[in-house]
Amino acid sequence: QMQLVESGGGSVQPGGSLRLSCAASGFAFRNYAMAWVRQTPGKELEWVSTINRAGDSAYYADSVNERFTISRDNDKNTLYLQMNSLKPEDAAVYICTKYVFASSELPIFRAADFPKRGQGTQVTVSS
Repeated sequence: QMQLVESGGGSVQPGGSLRLSCAASGFAFRNYAMAWVRQTPGKELEWVSTINRAGDSAYYADSVNERFTISRDNDKNTLYLQMNSLKPEDAAVYICTKYVFASSELPIFRAADFPKRGQGTQVTVSS
C-alpha cells in the first residue's frame, strides 16, 4: 500500500529554517515526479514546488522561490524540502504528493494530477 509520511515540521521564528522530509513506500519512488503543497485553514491548497523523478530539475512557486529547495534521494525513497528565511505567511501544513504518471517530465502542477498525498506536517512561524 502506497504511503507518504511527512516529518520535520515545527515552530520557528521568522527568518529561521526547517527541513521537511517525506518518506515514501509502497511504490517505485524513483519513477515519479513529486511535489510539495501546503494547506492553511480556510484557504485552498497551495502548490509549493515540484521535482522530476531524476531529481535534476525543479520549479517553485514565486512565493518561495530562492528561499526553499526541493530535493530527493531515490536510494532512500525520500523527498525533502529545505526552507530558509521563513516568513509568517509560510505557516501551513506541508504535504508531499506524488505525480499520477511514471514519467520523466517535470510536470506543471495540477491538483488532479497529484492525487496521492500524505497527512502533512505542521509548520508554524511566529515570534
